[in-house]
Amino acid sequence: MEHEGQLKKKRVRRWSSPAHFSNKRKASIFGQDFTWEVKANDSDYHKQFKKSFLCWKRTKYSGNAINTAKYNILTFLPLNLYEQFHRIANLYFLFVILLQTIPEIATLPWFALLLPLACLLTIRGTRDLVDDIARHRSDRMINGRPCEILLGKSFCKKRWRDIQVGDIVCLQKDDFVPADLLLLASSEPSSLCYVETADIDGETNLKFRQALIITHKELVNTDKMAAFDGLVVCEEPNSRMHTFVGNLEWKGEKYALDSEKILLRGCRIRNTDTCYGLVIYAGFDSKIMKNCGKIKLKRTKLDKLMNKLVIIIFLMLVAVSFCLAVAYGFLVMDLKTRHSYLPAFYRNSSLAKEAFLSFWSFMILLSVIVPMSLYITFEFIYLANSCFINWDLEMYYSPLDMPAKARSTSLNDQLGQIEYIFSDKTGTLTQNIMTFKKCCISGLTYGTDENSGESLEAVSLSWNKYADGKLVFYDPTLLIAIKADEDKTVREFWQLLALCHTVMVEEKDGQLVYQAASPDEEALVTAARNFGYVFLSRTQDTITTSELGVEKTYQVLAMMDFNSVRKRMSVLLRDPDGTIRLYTKGADTVIFERLRPGCPNELATEKALDTFAEETLRTLCLASKEVDEEAYREWNKRYHEAHILLQNRAQALHAVYEDMEKDLKLLGATAIEDKLQDGVPDTIHLLKKGNIKVWVLTGDKQETAVNIGFACRLLSDDMEILDEKDIYGILEAYWESNNNLRSVQNSGPKLQQPHSKMALVVTGDFLDKLLLQSGEEQARTKKSNLLTRGGWPCGAQQVQEDLAIRRERSFVDLATKCQAVICCRVTPKQKALIVQLVKKYQQVTTLAIGDGANDVNMIKTADIGVGISGQEGMQAVQCSDYALAQFAYLQRLLLVHGRWSYLRISKFLRYFFYKTFASMMVQIWFAFYSGFTAQSLYEGWFLAFFNIFYTAYPVLSMGLLEQDMNAKKCLEFPELYSVGQKNQLFNYWVFFVALAHGTATSLVNFYVALWAFNDFAGPGSICDYQSFAVTVATSALLSVIAEIAMDIKFWTILSILAVLSSVILYSLMSFLTQNFFISHVAPTMFRFPDASRNALTEPYILLVVLLTVVVNTMPSLAVRLVYHMTAEPKPGKPYRDTQVEAGTVELKAHFQRGSTRRRSSYAFSHKEGYADLISGGASLRKKSSQVTQDPNQP
Repeated sequence: MEHEGQLKKKRVRRWSSPAHFSNKRKASIFGQDFTWEVKANDSDYHKQFKKSFLCWKRTKYSGNAINTAKYNILTFLPLNLYEQFHRIANLYFLFVILLQTIPEIATLPWFALLLPLACLLTIRGTRDLVDDIARHRSDRMINGRPCEILLGKSFCKKRWRDIQVGDIVCLQKDDFVPADLLLLASSEPSSLCYVETADIDGETNLKFRQALIITHKELVNTDKMAAFDGLVVCEEPNSRMHTFVGNLEWKGEKYALDSEKILLRGCRIRNTDTCYGLVIYAGFDSKIMKNCGKIKLKRTKLDKLMNKLVIIIFLMLVAVSFCLAVAYGFLVMDLKTRHSYLPAFYRNSSLAKEAFLSFWSFMILLSVIVPMSLYITFEFIYLANSCFINWDLEMYYSPLDMPAKARSTSLNDQLGQIEYIFSDKTGTLTQNIMTFKKCCISGLTYGTDENSGESLEAVSLSWNKYADGKLVFYDPTLLIAIKADEDKTVREFWQLLALCHTVMVEEKDGQLVYQAASPDEEALVTAARNFGYVFLSRTQDTITTSELGVEKTYQVLAMMDFNSVRKRMSVLLRDPDGTIRLYTKGADTVIFERLRPGCPNELATEKALDTFAEETLRTLCLASKEVDEEAYREWNKRYHEAHILLQNRAQALHAVYEDMEKDLKLLGATAIEDKLQDGVPDTIHLLKKGNIKVWVLTGDKQETAVNIGFACRLLSDDMEILDEKDIYGILEAYWESNNNLRSVQNSGPKLQQPHSKMALVVTGDFLDKLLLQSGEEQARTKKSNLLTRGGWPCGAQQVQEDLAIRRERSFVDLATKCQAVICCRVTPKQKALIVQLVKKYQQVTTLAIGDGANDVNMIKTADIGVGISGQEGMQAVQCSDYALAQFAYLQRLLLVHGRWSYLRISKFLRYFFYKTFASMMVQIWFAFYSGFTAQSLYEGWFLAFFNIFYTAYPVLSMGLLEQDMNAKKCLEFPELYSVGQKNQLFNYWVFFVALAHGTATSLVNFYVALWAFNDFAGPGSICDYQSFAVTVATSALLSVIAEIAMDIKFWTILSILAVLSSVILYSLMSFLTQNFFISHVAPTMFRFPDASRNALTEPYILLVVLLTVVVNTMPSLAVRLVYHMTAEPKPGKPYRDTQVEAGTVELKAHFQRGSTRRRSSYAFSHKEGYADLISGGASLRKKSSQVTQDPNQP
């Protein structure tokens, strides 16, 4: 036997070896090849599988340690420098510095440019390093979480990073799942395990997972788990969160595995004391990590534009330097011809060489037109504006002591250019708190709106010892009717809420704690509890309640669970008096169809439902009936026959349920509020008025998401909501036409309401079929292109790729023409895919906002990522660019800080280029009078200090403090936000206008001074080169200061001081650098002794400076005056949505407000509950002798 066991092991290893695996035996499940093998408790088994890339090989199975940081100790310096030199400006500066090292063409010391560049690289590198250190710290915290791993025959304390594929781990209550696990056993009955998946799909309600029966029965202690050698054969690691297909092979048998047997990394164990799992996917192979995108280098539109402008300026400098060098060559040739002694000076040099050296000298001389101080000032402005966001008390959330946080300091101006917002729902728009608000019983509506303006007092529930103290209800008439206990319908209404559900209950510290399959159901049972009808406990066939203090036990005869087809749930009970009753709750559409003819209060209840729907409350209808004993016996016989069928069991059960759920008596309706975060509707309304489109991408159900869409004013009453059938109709016409949506506008039937607004509601399955399929087609095409290069035909592949691109583009075109888009049941990867497609095909600026780990990929993909510090942890915040405590703060972040930042940066850039051109272009004009030599007109120290001291503070004050309106006005007129979306304040046109303006100013500065000095030449006059240079420099400085004084719209004391400081610093530094003593000590460095004092004490020179400033200023004043006189006032226009320009099929709203179908989408939107588990007794602990698995006991 022992020999046979060894042979069997050898056969298994030989069959699973890499060489044989690929061609001998590939596991085939449902026609697909599955190549991922996991063997329990055998680490050596997995080491034999290798992945190869070129000449490197590594283990196929990843470890569980993760690393989300960009750098490490070895890669930081080269990788960060590589990223920084992606900026064209940095390459330009490096090129000029290299030129400075050549003595023949150097005009400035090489270190004069190297130090500013080193300073710039250090500032940006330090910022990137600080961000990456935070990522390393987060990774260490996650990888260092404790866990228990089975080593040998006992569980040992280890860290998450020590987990390997094939290990068996032990998890306790409230632990996070460290890897994707196959559930083997748990301490719960039938090895159930309750998990919270908030970090994956945003839902905080509990879900259950259940182990295989074989592992539940066999793996009852540690010794048996240590001996477990099962082999799992399943699909390769992928990003599909809601699916899993595989088999467990053990003891010669195969057992099917699905997603209900898998615990995903990131889930949290709830209401389960202990559970055990086999690691299937670890680390980056886990599904949640497959959905997490890589860290991307984000750059703003202005940053990208600056790169292009630097190239333009460089080409301009090359052209100007070339022309001046050619002119220098011709001048030298002319002088050599006319002056016979000059050739002796050029004996060892040719004319071409002189022109070549002159060209590079001019390149260095004019390189200051793109000064490095621009980028250093840039970084300081970004940092200061980020601090303004951090210090804004209007975005401080006092309940959590949480201010806004700008985690990235280089994206502020992009906040003023957002066109699309992609938002999560649960925890971002909503608080995920369901509150019982109103109800209708026998046609009477109970409950008052707390915002009605009346002075209301909440009813007291102190008489009820089971009340949880959280319910706030303002209508005392309901409490009076309940306490009176005279109305049979009122009594049945609350009995139904306490009995018809699949809620689990346990007692903690003397308090009842409910756990439901949906927060809606928990809210209803809790409401019944607060009003005196308390669900106490349940067994497999009984439910115990306390009704107004009287404890009653009901016998459960049958439970008919909710699903998306039935849209209702029923429970058949025998009450303590022996009467059989059916209680049913569900959507109004299905309940009203099953009422007995002539049911009273039907019309009144329908009106109440309409009212509840208008208030965007989630509604549910309640009904009941008595069942006589004979009818029950006959029905129960058919029920058991259907229950034991092996084929079509579900359909047979549904038919039996239909027979019972008819001729019902209507009891009433409930209304639940899915509580939004404060200010969400107003925020979305303001953002829409600012021409920002808001899309909701959620992992929640479609009905819930649509309901929230109406509640937060994303959807409106007059919108037509397109469902998947309508979308397919439009897209099919698009594909057939092989053109854009506009071209097919006239090719088919028109829209019934051409001017109606449109909204799009799609599911993750729809996107899977439409988008992921096209993505896979493109991926296959790219791979096959490798073959086409070798001569294989590529026509069909090209057509396939074109079809895939057309499919993506058509969907994005349609979606972007709608006023609102809601995507439900989408995975984290699908969220990122949608953001990526909109960026790709619309070329727009996007923002993603979320609060959970399921939003991380979307946040990384968008141009701006905002993390909400919510109930789902801090994963989103750690990967975000900005962190907020509430969604409502987004309006101030964008409409105030974003708009101000864009305005400040744009005006800063325009003015910086203007002042640089105005002061430095004179070097070109001076070349015409200096023999085209690369001699500088200005004093060297003026060039060094011009951008650092003389003009830095006025332009810095503009970049930090400028406002065209205060924060209140920004929020009052959100339409003005579109300025940033259209790139109106800084673009190519603005740049070339600044170039023309600066060139004109430089011409005035130079030629007015030249004219004055020509006229003033003579004995006793001041007309030397140094005085001329001082005059031009002073004129240039005062002209640009006057220009910025006219351009500043928001004056503060700091702005005034900044302008005055420029003049003061110019006077002070001129005195210091032109002192006779210091010139005597270092004459080569200080070449203008007393030049400013000699020139600027002459009245004539002062009048020349004044004339120059006036001539430069008057045109600017005239242009501003004409603009203000001719420009018409632009009042805020009423927001008008863009119309859909497509009409190939007849579109009908499937979720119209006010209709019965519309109300149905509000009702009971949760997944199938725990009815099967309850009926089978699998989920219930026995009171008499509670059994808990203890693996340490043999």
